[in-house]
Amino acid sequence: MQLFYEIFPVFLFFLAFKFYDIYVATVVGIVATLAQVLLSRFLAGKWDNKQLITLGVFVFFGGMTLYFHNPIFVKWKPTIVFWVFALVIVGYQLIARRSLMQRLMQNMLQDKGAIPIKVWKRLDFIWALFFSGLGCMNLYIAYYFSNDAWVNFKFYGVTGALFLFSIFQAFYLMRYLSDKIEH
Repeated sequence: MQLFYEIFPVFLFFLAFKFYDIYVATVVGIVATLAQVLLSRFLAGKWDNKQLITLGVFVFFGGMTLYFHNPIFVKWKPTIVFWVFALVIVGYQLIARRSLMQRLMQNMLQDKGAIPIKVWKRLDFIWALFFSGLGCMNLYIAYYFSNDAWVNFKFYGVTGALFLFSIFQAFYLMRYLSDKIEH
């Protein structure tokens, strides 16, 4: 359910593009992301930093797309968000003792296994590389393919890549979780 909630603005952007155009899709995406941020704030009682970054970048680059009537700006939005996430992951490793992935997953994994810090740090590095690569791939498709191909990549490709990478992460961590459970 969380995955659906996270990709809902992308889904609405995708639908608006398919039925109208990239400019209508940009407005729909900004409004949907704003609604998601406000709903999260209302339900959780706190701001979600990841969503705030996404909203800020979307408003800025989407606004430039609408103002200049040029879709390249909104096409940069995923890349900027991915690169910010990669920088946050790397930066967190420089200032904190724990890894960011460890911090984000601590509630899900309580007392289910002893995962060494080097594994968490390696996972952080892998996520940072993944986000960096996804950002580069987005730019390549944005510049060398049609708007339609880019929107399809944004919806199917990015969503699929995030899903598959999350499965990879689960399998990567599973061996450390099962060791503690068996003993």
